[in-house]
Amino acid sequence: MPKMKSHRGASKRFKITGTGKVKRHKAYKSHILTKKSSKRKMGLRQGTTLTHADEKRMKNVLDV
Repeated sequence: MPKMKSHRGASKRFKITGTGKVKRHKAYKSHILTKKSSKRKMGLRQGTTLTHADEKRMKNVLDV
């Protein structure tokens, strides 16, 4: 049986932490930044973890 390939697009966007959670970047930080406050943009810089509902599906795609 051949090995499963990981989804290349997903592997560039998500990382697995040491405890097994899935890290992701926040959205809404790419354009139209003039109307967004500095406080809001600073919050969008930091990464966060996926919700429990999405985590199982992403781990399956990433072959973890």
